[in-house]
Formats: sequence, structure tokens, C-alpha cells
Amino acid sequence: MRKSILVVTSLLTIVVGLVLHSCSTPSTGEVVLNVADKSFDLLSKYHFFEGTLNDLKPNVGVLPYDLASPLFTDYAHKARFVYVPKGKQVDYQEEGVLNLPVGSCYIKNFYYPFDFRDLSKGRRIIETRMLVHRENGWESLSYIWKDDQSDATLEVAGDIKQVSWIHDDGKKMDIDYVIPNKNQCKGCHWDNKNNAFMPIGPKVRNLNHDYAYADGVKNQIEKWTAMGILKGAKPGAQCPKMVSYYDTTATVNDRARAYLEINCAHCHNPNGPAYTSGLYVNLENTNPENLGICKAPVAAGIGTGDRLWDIVPGNHNASILSYRMESVDAGVKMPEVGRVLAHKEGVALINRWIDEMKAGECGVKQ
Repeated sequence: MRKSILVVTSLLTIVVGLVLHSCSTPSTGEVVLNVADKSFDLLSKYHFFEGTLNDLKPNVGVLPYDLASPLFTDYAHKARFVYVPKGKQVDYQEEGVLNLPVGSCYIKNFYYPFDFRDLSKGRRIIETRMLVHRENGWESLSYIWKDDQSDATLEVAGDIKQVSWIHDDGKKMDIDYVIPNKNQCKGCHWDNKNNAFMPIGPKVRNLNHDYAYADGVKNQIEKWTAMGILKGAKPGAQCPKMVSYYDTTATVNDRARAYLEINCAHCHNPNGPAYTSGLYVNLENTNPENLGICKAPVAAGIGTGDRLWDIVPGNHNASILSYRMESVDAGVKMPEVGRVLAHKEGVALINRWIDEMKAGECGVKQ
């Protein structure tokens, strides 16, 4: 009799334990992101992806997205995702980055196909950068992928990884890929107006284009609305739209402004870290001098390349903007972080934009 009581008691203890465990631990299929808790040490613990982690197959509630004009990062490809807690929404806004609610997260994976000409040959994921919206603001987190691609580990100090790939032209490329530390991330993401760390790319105008989802092609603004993430949005055709700087059917001016907007304007705007330079290349700016045309730099030095003006209309060879974009030297190159290579296609676009401006001698009244 005593033995039977002990057995029943043990079984009850196990059952109660299982019940309590199931109440406190989300099921494997759910995203696990409690912004009041400390960050996980491994990317897999968030359950943003289902199945084999490096397949990057989004879990329920995690939505892939893309930008019309993406930031250049040493030719790395990017797989972007957004997570917004069920029942929460973001209000539509025509200007600025969408202000996702607390508990949300942007997840950006940086990877290199082994052969850019044939994506079926596989890829290597280097890092996953997360922007988590906590109660006290946005926080950046960097997860560095293991060599066997099984998982990614949290790292606040950054790192350098040797990366190799076959480029579009068939040439083998080798670089020391730099993963920025937390302070370097702040250098680009800081907003002086709000005195806060902020996302950069996901603005309505940069999201307003079609995306090939698993269930079909749909405009991203309309998809976010249908998913309950975005409220109050207009149909995509009525929303602001930024061109892709790769789109050769668009004007050179629109392509160049889009390139500068995503690659430079997060710092070079009236509220950005480089506001004291007086060089504002955000799309909202229409003042030619603030855009750099016949504008002398605020601070001289090796960054000027002995050139006198940020942009000399009709002559990119005399323009500081071109010089700094072409450079890979520390203290000269722009952007300062996020690349060790010059973006040949981007430089060619900006040079063409400058050369096609109506020529005029800076410093001389026209």
C-alpha cells in the first residue's frame, strides 16, 4: 500500500512539473522574445526561424522584407526579417523610419554566396544583426555565425572574418570582413533630434515595392497592412516611393539621390551624427549647397584629397565626395565603417551624376 502511494505521488509530481513547465516555456513553434529579459547567447533560442537554422526559413509571425535601395556592405547579400508581437501595430507615417512597437525586432542576416553567378552553389552566413525595441529604446545585437553554420553567438565587441567568393565577373574575391562593435553601430544609428538609437532603412518609401513572398508577389506596404503590422496605410500606389539605384530605367538624379540617402544620409542629415558638416544628402534636402554643390568642407585635412569643394558640377575628379567614396584608406573613406572595399558601381553612379550636372566654376559668381 505504501509503495502504491509513493508511486502515485511521484507520478503526480511529474505531471504537475510538466504542466508548470508548459505554462512557463513557450512551445518550440513560438518566437521567444521578452524585451524585459537579457539577450540570448545563441540566435537559435529566439525561434525566429524554423527547421534548419541556416536555411533562414521564417517562423510564424516573422515576415521577410527588402529595401528598394540597400546599404552597401562589401557586396554582402542580406536576408531581412521583421517581427512584431501579435496584436501590436505601427502607425503609418510618410516620413522617417517606421516606429515599430515595443517588443518588435528587425533581423538582418549578412551572407556571401560562394559563387555570385550561381546561387545554387550555397552560401556562408557571416553575421546576424538584430535591432530590438525594448521599453527604454532600441538596442543593437550582433550574432556571429559559427564556421559550421549551426548557430550564431552573441558578440558585443565585433570581429573580423576572412571571406572569399567568386564575384559576378568570375574573379575570386578575398576580404577581411569587419563586424562592427556596439559603439560603431551607434555611430550610424544615432538620431540627435530624438537623442536615441534608431533603425535606418525601413521607411515607407524604401519598402514601397513588390516582394516575392512564399504565398505570392505582393506590395510590401499592402502585405504589412494585411498582416496587421501596419495600420492607416494608403495603397502602395499612393505612398511615397524611392527608386532602386540599380534601376537603369530611372533617372541618374533619382538613382544617385537614392544611393546617397541609404548609404550616407543616416549620418549626413540635420539630425544625424555628421550634422555639423553641413552636408545633408537626405532626400528631403533640396538646398544645393547643403547637398554639397560648390560647398567647402567644414574641416580640412587628408579627407579632402587637396580638393576644395564637396561637389564641383561637371567634374567628379575635383569633387571631395567622389574622392572619399573611391578611397579605402582609414580617415579618408566614406562611409567610415561598414566597408573595406569601394563600391565600384556606386562610385560610377555618383561620378556620372556629378559629371552630368551643368558645369560651373565654384567660388565664382555665376
